Amino acid sequence: MEQPLLNPAVSASSEATRSKSSKSVFTDAGIFSIITFSWMGSLLHLGRNKTLDLDDVPILTDNDSVCGILPKFEGKIVSVSSTGRYAELTTVKLVKSLVLTTGKLILVTAACALIRTVSSYVGPYLIEDFVDYINGSPRSPKKGYILVLIFGVAQFIEGLSSRHLLFRSQQVGVRVRSALVSVIYKKGLSLSSQSRQSSSSGEVINAVSIDAERVADFNWSMHELWLFPVQIILALLILYSTLGLAAFAALGATVLTMLANIPLGRIEQNYQEKIMNARDARMRALSEMLQNMRILKLQGWEMIFLSKIMELRKVEMNWLKKNVYTSAMLISVFFGAPAFVAMVTFGTCLLLGIPLETGKVLSALATFRQLQGPIHSLPDTLSAVIQTKVSLDRICAFMRLDELASDVVTKLPRGTTDVSIEVRNGHFSWNTSSPVPTLRNLNFRIQQGMRVAICGTVGSGKTSLLSCILGEIPRLSGEVQICGSIAYVSQSPWIQSGKIEDNILFGTEMNRERYERVLKACCIKKDLEMLPFGDQTIIGERGINLSGGQKQRIQIARALYQNADVFLFDDPFSAVDAQTGLHLFKDCLIGFLASKTVVYVTHHVEFLPSADVIMVLKDGQITQVGDYTEILNSGGELTKLILSHKDALSTLDRLEHPGHNLTSHHHPVDGGSPMPREDEQGSDNNGGGAVQDGPLVQEEEREKGRVGFTVYWKYITMAYSGALVPLVLLAQIVFQVLQIGSNLWIAWASPISEDVEPQVSSSTTVLVYVALAFVSSLCIFIRSHFLVMAGCKTAAMLFDRMHRCIFRAPMAFFDSTPSGRILNRASTDQSTVDTRIFDLMGYLLFPAIELLGTIIVMSRVAWPVFVIFVPVIAASLWYQQYYIDGARELQRLAGVCRAPVMQHFAESVAGSNIIRCFGKEAQFIDSISCLMDNLSRPSLYNAAAMEWLCFRLDILSSLIFTSALVLLVTLPTALIDPKTAGLAVTYGLSLNMLQGWAIAVLCSLENTMISVERMFQYMDIPSEPPLTISETRPNCRWPTNGEIELRNLHVRYAPQLPFVLRGLTCTLPGGSKTGIVGRTGSGKSTLIQALFRIVDPCIGQVLVDGLDVCTIGLHDLRTRLGIIPQDPVMFEGTLRSNIDPLEEYSDEQIWEALDSCHLGCEVRKNELKLDSSVTENGSNWSAGQRQLVCLGRVVLKRRKILVLDEATSSVDPVTDNLIQKTLKQQFSECTVITITHRITSVLDSEKVILLDDGTIAEDGSPAKLLQDNSSLFSKLVSDYTMGSNYK
Repeated sequence: MEQPLLNPAVSASSEATRSKSSKSVFTDAGIFSIITFSWMGSLLHLGRNKTLDLDDVPILTDNDSVCGILPKFEGKIVSVSSTGRYAELTTVKLVKSLVLTTGKLILVTAACALIRTVSSYVGPYLIEDFVDYINGSPRSPKKGYILVLIFGVAQFIEGLSSRHLLFRSQQVGVRVRSALVSVIYKKGLSLSSQSRQSSSSGEVINAVSIDAERVADFNWSMHELWLFPVQIILALLILYSTLGLAAFAALGATVLTMLANIPLGRIEQNYQEKIMNARDARMRALSEMLQNMRILKLQGWEMIFLSKIMELRKVEMNWLKKNVYTSAMLISVFFGAPAFVAMVTFGTCLLLGIPLETGKVLSALATFRQLQGPIHSLPDTLSAVIQTKVSLDRICAFMRLDELASDVVTKLPRGTTDVSIEVRNGHFSWNTSSPVPTLRNLNFRIQQGMRVAICGTVGSGKTSLLSCILGEIPRLSGEVQICGSIAYVSQSPWIQSGKIEDNILFGTEMNRERYERVLKACCIKKDLEMLPFGDQTIIGERGINLSGGQKQRIQIARALYQNADVFLFDDPFSAVDAQTGLHLFKDCLIGFLASKTVVYVTHHVEFLPSADVIMVLKDGQITQVGDYTEILNSGGELTKLILSHKDALSTLDRLEHPGHNLTSHHHPVDGGSPMPREDEQGSDNNGGGAVQDGPLVQEEEREKGRVGFTVYWKYITMAYSGALVPLVLLAQIVFQVLQIGSNLWIAWASPISEDVEPQVSSSTTVLVYVALAFVSSLCIFIRSHFLVMAGCKTAAMLFDRMHRCIFRAPMAFFDSTPSGRILNRASTDQSTVDTRIFDLMGYLLFPAIELLGTIIVMSRVAWPVFVIFVPVIAASLWYQQYYIDGARELQRLAGVCRAPVMQHFAESVAGSNIIRCFGKEAQFIDSISCLMDNLSRPSLYNAAAMEWLCFRLDILSSLIFTSALVLLVTLPTALIDPKTAGLAVTYGLSLNMLQGWAIAVLCSLENTMISVERMFQYMDIPSEPPLTISETRPNCRWPTNGEIELRNLHVRYAPQLPFVLRGLTCTLPGGSKTGIVGRTGSGKSTLIQALFRIVDPCIGQVLVDGLDVCTIGLHDLRTRLGIIPQDPVMFEGTLRSNIDPLEEYSDEQIWEALDSCHLGCEVRKNELKLDSSVTENGSNWSAGQRQLVCLGRVVLKRRKILVLDEATSSVDPVTDNLIQKTLKQQFSECTVITITHRITSVLDSEKVILLDDGTIAEDGSPAKLLQDNSSLFSKLVSDYTMGSNYK
């Protein structure tokens, strides 16, 4: 589901919902309605008549919402910690805080759990009396009916307390999850730079999607541990009253089964930790790959990187298999535990000479059956304890990470002093343990209203200097003082999903006049006119449906609108063309911010003369300070930069001379608007305001109605073609038939009373019982083993198929699908498939077969009860159908509402420095609160719906049981066999539990099968064309000449969208150097995407050496071309794995490539050299250094055709000149296509193609195009060279 994630939109939605009802449905309910869950009736009725949407789900009570729970939780954390800080937080303190926060509700659930437990043992205690009553003569009807009444009331109380226990437990879970997610989010916003590097976004996503969820799910198991000894004591009392000292043998057997679990439990905990670590690594890698999928596809690396994911999954799967097989052993032990306890108890009776009478035996069997539930759940409980402990440890470890120090920067109120920024004796370092600080000996003072330019070569510390002003870089020594508020524009644009308007306002109130002025100053108005919904257009994840220039201008607009006192710009002009950059500089920095303090980092030398002060950095030190003239005259680093720039401009002087016989092609078109056009990146914004079919990012797909039978069938037949399914079913049936048979045997073989001679000897009775129990335990072991085999195989196959489909999907899929949706399926849904679904399918068989056996046993003794069974079962099925329509949609809504939470997390962590700079932490915490409440609403009401159903089914099963008892009391003695009657009561006591268990498992299975359904959705994504086509594979040396020919090329991104490229026809000779220029949005990047077949032509052809690229495989095409993309991307790992991801080259070749791209010296300074670490997204390398690494990749590959897409936008003129010389040397015989806003980079090209609105407006040599002063190319060059005229 697409959620506008910016605070105003979310808040508005939340307020709209709250305005409908000031209280939740639960708050307004009366006491009877609360007891019977009747308050859920209206929602279920609505769900019966329509597909529920989030707006249909009632709001939460204040105590269940984040705004109610978070302040309490934070207060408790402070109270349990001596300093009130997270640095001291331990798992014990975290648990204590959670318990104190939800204490009242936990006490309510504890009371319900105790009442349920005590009432469940009333039946076993009275069975012996009931058998004696049935066997007695004469019988007192009054005593019979009193027994029936006690049985009935006890069962009703047991059912009622169970329902409220489970619902209130879910309430506890919702509160715990909301509290944990909120504090993790707040922590994520305040992490220090070192902490951000040590904890990846994948770990944060896992902390939210898995760890917090797992801790919240512990609510189902939190009372089992202390209830188990209570149940043991109650069972011991009953057994002692019937079997005497043999009860202690039962206790010993029970304790033995528990002790057997301890070593297995420890092994399982170890496996669980390994699984979570492996899952973290996989999610971290997948998250990074999804963000950079366009790069992977351009390079032809997607299958190589998919294999890395598969390797990480193999490690995870190895631990997962060990874990589930260990669990299978535990389940085998504990399914057989009741029979084992019975064997030991009856064997002890035999040894001690205690008579085994029917009443005593049935009472003992009923007690063992009551113990069966907790014994069966004990492995799950211990597993849950282990998993919760692991998750709590991980959350605590995250919460203990260092936060950004609040005292790094001294912030003074506006107007306190006329000094806006002052740094004294500053030493700063991203790595505090490094012997050489990142920045050192900083001493400068910036007066209010000054314009300060910061320049220097790549890696000199320019971005770090802005970070020290923001307080983002750790301070080693010195002082930083800021007066007033700050607005910041980062080098890499950070855009949120949501409306353009919300991105610009950024939570500030709308001032229409200022808003319009900002749009005008940032050249955005023309874009908005062309977008289908203007400033209400929804931006995709990471601004996916905007060009780089548009994202940067929206960033600038966001900063300008905030009306701050100090503005920091980190090279915002590199992403836009020359004229737009000039316009932004003139209208924003010179005009709009004339009275403000402005500090801007730039590689554009032409913008330096306008600065009041220029600071030149080299190796982390300010080497020169002064105005343009002073520094120019003093020589040094700036002089080198300026001379490099002038050297590039001198090319213009050689080219700009009068000439005749112009042979360049000039296509008369509209002179071109100075405003940039709409996006060219494949969004639905192409085509100048054509009518669109809605926003790019659609609401998340959600199936309607019940989960189809085909989903179940495909799941159970996926592994081994379903061959193991009948074996599992057979083993389960045999196990339970033997269990019922063993109970029938011992009830039949035991004498009804002391004075009756037994039909077989006591030793024979016990031995036969032991034999039956042993065979049944063997069956359950076989069943568990086969079930785990099938489950693991199915999980592995689903994972492989889904990920292969995702990685083979076209870029249009990634452009329109937020990564949160994919990550949600790869983490939460995959985790469910890994461990939950096959377990639930196995558990469903147990109560289903047991219920059938109970009905048969009860019908044998009181056959008229069968008449009641039919309408009661019909009513049960009707209730289940009435419930399932609404509950299914509530579960789906919970799944759909989870993705926006994860997406918002990922976005917020990525932009945490900007959020902090603008002081918007509270606003974003409100946003996550609304999103968490949106997730909690369907989760909580889904649990209430389940208890609504189970309460009514409990009433119906109590009706069957009570009717059977009344019949047994009423029918004549001659018609009733006391042994069979006693056994019927023994099984009847479990009716509530079995029916509740069966329905709970059935509904849980249907709800969790939605995870399979969601994964199947991503296994049907349309695929890109084949990677290789054997019939048309080019020879190994293709392309040999590198000639590129475009024939009437038409490209659009979707059938309903207009053409982005319209009829391009031209030839780029092999070995030539061609520059492609044009305004932002003219179609430059689309042309490159057509060459690499990121998008295929609709009409026309692209031929390379005469071969139509659409006739060969994508892998054959993309791996034969070289590209340095616009976004310099590095992946987590080492420098070696980044520059040579396919491990094709030797160290000598890699060093040669690094030296040729002028990065070798910098790498040699690092002790690890080629094994230098690269953190997630390459964040520990500057943007310029990342571009040089990308250059190193293509130097290594040495392809015949090389595309440079804004390859030098983030480097200074000196480095740019060096790169140009490297390209001339290394690719002198190659076809080089250069897309750039830095016009000097294409002046030495043999040919320039100028695109305008998707057509070739001009093409020819630069010299010939410049001879015509009216040409569009001349205007572009003129715009580029006149920037320094604005003083």
